Amino acid sequence: MIRLGSRGSALALAQARFVAERLGDDVELTTITTSGDRASARGAHSPPPEGGDKARFVKEIDEALLAGRIDLAVHSAKDVPGELPAGLAIVGVPARADPRDALCGATSLDALAEGAVVGTASVRRRAQLLALRPDLQIRELRGNVDTRLRRLAEGPFHAIVVAQAGLDRLGRGHEGNPLPELVPAPGQGCLALEARSEDGMAAEAAAGLSEQAALAELTAERALVTSLEASCNTPIGAHAVFTGGALTLSAFVGLPDGSHWIRDELGGDGSDPAALGQTVGERLRAAGAHDLLAEAESMAVHASP
Repeated sequence: MIRLGSRGSALALAQARFVAERLGDDVELTTITTSGDRASARGAHSPPPEGGDKARFVKEIDEALLAGRIDLAVHSAKDVPGELPAGLAIVGVPARADPRDALCGATSLDALAEGAVVGTASVRRRAQLLALRPDLQIRELRGNVDTRLRRLAEGPFHAIVVAQAGLDRLGRGHEGNPLPELVPAPGQGCLALEARSEDGMAAEAAAGLSEQAALAELTAERALVTSLEASCNTPIGAHAVFTGGALTLSAFVGLPDGSHWIRDELGGDGSDPAALGQTVGERLRAAGAHDLLAEAESMAVHASP
C-alpha cells in the first residue's frame, strides 16, 4: 500500500485523487493541515516557518514524509521551495495542466475599466499587472479558489487573477480567461510528487506517472529560481515549454509596483533543463535582476505590518 499525503483543500484533494486513481487500488489518502492552511482559515499570515512563507504550505507534509507516516506527497509544484529538506526528493511530475494565469470577472485586461479593482495576493501577478496597466488598483485577496471566486461574486473586486489549472481541476475552467501576457509562477500547473530519497517503491510508483516534458519544464523553472536565490517576496515568473526535444524558458523579474522589470527568453535542446535555468538566471543577473530583486525584497519587508 502507498500512503498518499495531501492538504485538505478542495483543489489539493482533487489533485491527490487524480494521482491516487492512476496509482491503482492499493492507495490510502491522508489529509494534512499545514500552517499555511491554518493561516488562510484565519484570513491572516502566521509567522513563516524555516524556509520562508512558501514552505508553510508543505512543511507539515514534509514532516509526515520524514517521520514515515506517509510514503508519497502530492504538492502543487509552485508551493514547493527551491531547496527540499534533507532526505526528500521530487520523484515524479505528471503531465502539466494549463500553466497560465487567468482573469475572472472580465474577458481581458483591456476590457477592465480605468482604475478597476483587481484581487490577488501574488507579488508576481501584482508586478506584471501594474507593468501592463498602472491604473489598476491591486488589492490583496487570499484564500482557496472557491473563496476567491465567492469574494468576486460578492462585489469588492471587478476581477481577480487565479491559476487556470486550479479552475480546470475544480471543474470551473469556463470562469477564467487565460492571460498569456503574464509569465506564470515557476511550476504553475505542475504537480510535484515527493518521497523519501531512499524509498524505492514510492519513487518507482511516482516515476510511472511522470511525463518527460513536465519534468523538464519544472526542472528548468526551479533551477532559475534557485539561481536567483529568490524568496516568496520576490516577483519572479518562469515558464518553460518542452516540444520536439527543444526547451524554451521565458522569465520575468520586477518590482511589486510594476515600475521596473526585466524579461528574458532563451531556448536550448532540452538535454539539460537545469543548465538552461541557470543560464537564464545568469543572464537576468547580468541585466540587473539581483539589484531589482533585492529592492523588491526590501519593499516587501517595509510593507509588512
